[in-house]
Amino acid sequence: MSASRRSGTTDELGPDEPERSGPEGPEGSGGSDLLAALLDGMDAALCAFDAHGVVTHWNREAERILGWTAEEAVGRQGFAGWAVRSADAEEVEGRLMSAMDAPGRQVHEFALLTKDGGRVLVRTQSAAVRGPDGKPAGVYCAFSEVHAQIDLERSIALSEALFEDASFGVVLVDADLRPAVVNAHAARALGIGRTSVLGRPLGELLARGVEELESALTHVLAEGAPPAPAEIWVSVRTPEGEQRRCWRCGFVRLASPLAEEPVPLGVGWLFQDVTEAKQGEQEAALLRFRTNQLHRAARAAAECEDPMEAATVHLDFALAGFADHALIDRVAGGFLSDTEPAAEVRLVRAAATPSGPPGPSLSTGAAGLPVRYPEGHPALQCVSRAGSVRASVGTVPPEQAREWAESRRWPPESVHALCAVLRSRGRTLGVVTFLRGAGRTPFERSDAAYAEDVAARIAAALDLAGVL
Repeated sequence: MSASRRSGTTDELGPDEPERSGPEGPEGSGGSDLLAALLDGMDAALCAFDAHGVVTHWNREAERILGWTAEEAVGRQGFAGWAVRSADAEEVEGRLMSAMDAPGRQVHEFALLTKDGGRVLVRTQSAAVRGPDGKPAGVYCAFSEVHAQIDLERSIALSEALFEDASFGVVLVDADLRPAVVNAHAARALGIGRTSVLGRPLGELLARGVEELESALTHVLAEGAPPAPAEIWVSVRTPEGEQRRCWRCGFVRLASPLAEEPVPLGVGWLFQDVTEAKQGEQEAALLRFRTNQLHRAARAAAECEDPMEAATVHLDFALAGFADHALIDRVAGGFLSDTEPAAEVRLVRAAATPSGPPGPSLSTGAAGLPVRYPEGHPALQCVSRAGSVRASVGTVPPEQAREWAESRRWPPESVHALCAVLRSRGRTLGVVTFLRGAGRTPFERSDAAYAEDVAARIAAALDLAGVL
């Protein structure tokens, strides 16, 4: 008996085949020993039959699944009475041996018996083995437990579905933090083709948010998946310009199942665009905060004996989270009726926040001197239109931005302005101006609505002060 037959395998099919010489290994072992080692190292269970149905090969994985050793299996006539119930043996052997006369591989499912009497449902792939003359010399059969095969098929099906039909982005990032596989949804979100994105640095795909994303990927490679999804704001380049998006991201570390120790292959990055939901949450939170500020300001102003002090209280509460500076300018002479020409109006500074360190608003303008606003100033436009006016310096060097603010009699760090008219009893009393620095975004329509609510309360206090 050959060495391979002694270990449960042979280098050729057939029970009575003579020894064959093969290339000697480093320790004098022949080709049959190499074949035995290869078969025993396979992840799939393998057995083989000669043309007469005698078992000629039986590897270690087959022994693990069924419990029968190679010495117990090799040389037996078929599976009858030991690996298959006698009632099923004829059908099982007939279907296995039919592979000798069939082209390609055949797939079957059988219930095999284990050595301890249990039953295992296996899925087999069998095919004919050709001899030197090209005629069928036997059959080899690879088999595995059905549940293991089903798990594998499910994994493959899940992978294909994620990269074809998923309604969220899926990206496999390699250990160098470069996309290796991208599904259709992720390619659309990145604004680039599926093949064009492969192997490119993330910095070429995103305009902003790259540092935060790469930091998350590096952490997952080193420490593993985070316990919860992360929300990352990014800017995507589009033909219309950069678009700011919020992606809710999940990460999983990918390791090779074939290595003895976990070797990171990269990171599975799954993300979903939640920009609209996130913006809705932010707007709702901002609205709640501003409503609370108006409520708190009204209660504090109600305790002020001096109406002018109540006006500055409203101004101070409005500044929180809204602007960096604020000014109240009153119309010289008290008020301006709708019948008077607005072109000749003059404004007197009534209150202002400190231009240096933060602090409460201070009442000014006791001397009644008008502010030297140039023609076309946003505050004058606000009085003329009896409506809100927004102004911004735009993208200019810091020196020009400083000149822009100083020429309008505003603190030099101001780059965005919002003027709201002070109206009470059908008359224009003045203007309240809110100013933001370079660290803030320009005023929007929602900001103008809030400023108008604050202006209505300040106007009521100023009107009362004029009456008293």
